[in-house]
Amino acid sequence: MSAERIFIGIGSNLADPAAQVSEAIGRLDRIESTDLVAASGLYETAPWGIADQPVFVNAVAELRSSLAPAALLNALLTVERDTGRERTVRWGPRVIDLDILAWGSRQIDEPGLTIPHPRLADRDFVLVPWNELAPDFAVPGVGDIATLCAATLREDRPQPRPIETVEACTETRATEND
Repeated sequence: MSAERIFIGIGSNLADPAAQVSEAIGRLDRIESTDLVAASGLYETAPWGIADQPVFVNAVAELRSSLAPAALLNALLTVERDTGRERTVRWGPRVIDLDILAWGSRQIDEPGLTIPHPRLADRDFVLVPWNELAPDFAVPGVGDIATLCAATLREDRPQPRPIETVEACTETRATEND
């Protein structure tokens, strides 16, 4: 098993989103040659990209895996398909969405796979739950999670609301503004 920390973003806004995210977390631990290390709490978040859709439930999981990045991506896509994910509208409603956010210190840019995730620094729905797991994790070429999390929260957008946890980067932001 690789010692590299792998982070997966998880989201759903259809068919009982909290249950979908919880089930996806369990499925991550059943991927061949992969172990679930930890998972954040669940957060209710405003839609991103297309505003006129149901709210999302998001979480982040930390894995260890001996799979190659492309093989893990294929396993995640299989979980999505098995759960009923249909890719019809970009940033639209979905039963489940699984994204590789970061893989240790690796930077990968190949067809169909970019690590770190190219838009993670703009997404509070990823950074808030990630901050719960690993605020000091340094995303290669981007920065540490706590700093990114504090920077992404905006007054003009509803902040992610914890469903099953009280820890969030809002505390980090409040401390930095004092």
